[in-house]
Amino acid sequence: MVIVEEVLRQGRRGPRLRPFCQSAGLKPRDSSRALQRALTDFGAEESFVRAAARVQEHYGIEVGASSVRACTLKHGRSILKVAEKMQLPSALAIVTQIDGSLIPVVESASEADDRRKKKKLFWREVRLCSARSVGKAQSLYGATLGSVEVSAGLWRETAERAGLTDRTHVHGVGDGAPWIAEKFKENFPGGCFLLDFYHVSEYLAQASLAIGGEKKARTWLRRQQGRLLQNQWKKILRALQEHLEQPNTDAEATPVRDAYRYISERSEHLDYAAAAREGYPIGSGEIESGHRHVVQQRLKLPGAWWSETNAERMLNLRTARSNGLWTHYWN
Repeated sequence: MVIVEEVLRQGRRGPRLRPFCQSAGLKPRDSSRALQRALTDFGAEESFVRAAARVQEHYGIEVGASSVRACTLKHGRSILKVAEKMQLPSALAIVTQIDGSLIPVVESASEADDRRKKKKLFWREVRLCSARSVGKAQSLYGATLGSVEVSAGLWRETAERAGLTDRTHVHGVGDGAPWIAEKFKENFPGGCFLLDFYHVSEYLAQASLAIGGEKKARTWLRRQQGRLLQNQWKKILRALQEHLEQPNTDAEATPVRDAYRYISERSEHLDYAAAAREGYPIGSGEIESGHRHVVQQRLKLPGAWWSETNAERMLNLRTARSNGLWTHYWN
């Protein structure tokens, strides 16, 4: 680190620095592996401006935010190569989930004279998947801004890194998005996919207010949740059917009909009793927690907007760190 500090301080002072750099195997303005690790470590957790300030605070080295940014994104591009070399384990059963959340993205018009004046800001969906061997607390993650097909491929790959083999039983949990159930079936034929219990409960909670009002809503909801856990979804449909809104009701004011449709169209994914017997989760809390600490904690900082390329690199870095590849990469 002393070598790096000297290089950064003397920079372009040619004759004075050249012998020093040659003895260290560096060129002027180069940074050592140790400093690159520190820059990437801070840059992966905080804004690049704050990361530069922390490097100066802890190491006494003055580095610009642009240098932290360049170093962090450089390693975000290459860190996943470590995962390709890791030996894959095998598991008797795995739990896997996938879900999406939004991050801020900026797009500049390349033909504009001043690209800052032609920026387009919008939100892009990051699809995050997780997989863990049953009995283990730590999940492995994969994240992408790519299409549904790309996301499905990454989902399968992440499950394989968690121990998926031809003999592994797969338990999946997700919300009611049709593409999730569809890609689960393609990726894990023979696996069991379960609809997120709390997502179903949200639909029933809205219906309960329309059926029983504020006084009876809670009691009615608890009764239906109990039926859900016992696989008595047909009784729930009958209870909803008695209170279906009229056909000519405004589509935005039909919570009972919405709950009825949601459950009836996804009845094959409501086997909560079997999941309880096996000790499998019935909620998607794992993937929702993953969105917070893997994706949003860094990529949704106030005032931060990402190009898609840089966002993908940061996602690579964040998932690799969460997957325990950090030390392997730097070694």
